[in-house]
Amino acid sequence: MPDILAAALATQGLLWLVLAVCIAGLVRGFAGFGSAMIIMPAASMVLPPVEAIIFMISTELVGPLPNVRAAWRTCTRLDLGRLLVGAVLALPLGIWALSLTDPTLFGWIVSASVFVLLGLMVSGRRLHRALTPRLTLGAGALGGFMVSFAGLPGPPVIMLYMASKLPISVIRANFQLYLLAIDLMLFGVFWLLGMMNWSIVVLGLLVGIPNVIANMVGARLFDPSSERIFRTVAYLVIAVSATVGLPLWKG
Repeated sequence: MPDILAAALATQGLLWLVLAVCIAGLVRGFAGFGSAMIIMPAASMVLPPVEAIIFMISTELVGPLPNVRAAWRTCTRLDLGRLLVGAVLALPLGIWALSLTDPTLFGWIVSASVFVLLGLMVSGRRLHRALTPRLTLGAGALGGFMVSFAGLPGPPVIMLYMASKLPISVIRANFQLYLLAIDLMLFGVFWLLGMMNWSIVVLGLLVGIPNVIANMVGARLFDPSSERIFRTVAYLVIAVSATVGLPLWKG
């Protein structure tokens, strides 16, 4: 264990990762999502693709925990179940694609995915009907593929829910629980496939401690009646994370 801890603390770009995780925790606590969009561009700059995803999910296993109980009371549980069924079905395909990906290409895919999401959201597109089982299942499947391939489970689900007419408190609760469940599933899959780097897991869990505090602060800042602020924060998070993660900033 001391050797694993020493290896974790010797990780290149440690301070950069800690800063990204703290900012991500604030955003996740406030909006219910967005942490992967901050952590993954930062992690992909200093870690190989698989290790970047392991770091992200390890950190996210502990950070959102203080907000889970409130989210469970508010979420739409049937929709949440459909999202997760779709994600389970698509996870293996994303992991297979990840194993074949060049690190530079990986960075471009992460940022490009986030920019596409931003463009669709800012365009103001909205659903004029209720969410259907097919829509939620499909969004979950796309999210499952994207999390195992690019560490971003949110884009399809975020786009779907931000375009819906659901109250932002319900949207936020669904995001929180869906993303936590995805992290748990992905952690298990990587473990079963023998792809775990335990020093990175330890690093993620350690950095998860300030992430917990940041999540709690972010949750305190959330106001269910301030939809305009909620959406503005979401758009800013997406734009900054995509820009920072562009591979052209490396070396």
